[in-house]
Amino acid sequence: MAPSLKKGSANRATMFIMVALVWLMVQSIEQVDAAVYTVGESSGWSFASGSWTNGKRFKSGDMLVFNYDSTIHNVVAVNKGGYNSCTAPAGATVYKSGKDRLKLSKGANFFICNVVGHCQSGMKIAIIAA
Repeated sequence: MAPSLKKGSANRATMFIMVALVWLMVQSIEQVDAAVYTVGESSGWSFASGSWTNGKRFKSGDMLVFNYDSTIHNVVAVNKGGYNSCTAPAGATVYKSGKDRLKLSKGANFFICNVVGHCQSGMKIAIIAA
């Protein structure tokens, strides 16, 4: 009876390894398919970034690169309410490296600069990712 138990354990281990390999393949395909977008292109993340999204088709997993002067701007991911009111929720992560890379989630994605007056002056973007 002992040999059959070992064989069953080997089958389970083989199955686990195969499932893990399939999962890794799916993850790598998703990453290869992801695009990288520089917000505002050569102008970077700025007051004119709002129209930058026009004509672009974004997907979940795509990467946004926010390039900006970190001494005067930042980036905060917010919800629709935060986007509309130009306010970041308490405890929100404020990115301020000047070279931030943020991955898009499926559905609505909203980003603002929460330096006083900047969002209100148009430094915000809304992106729908498929």
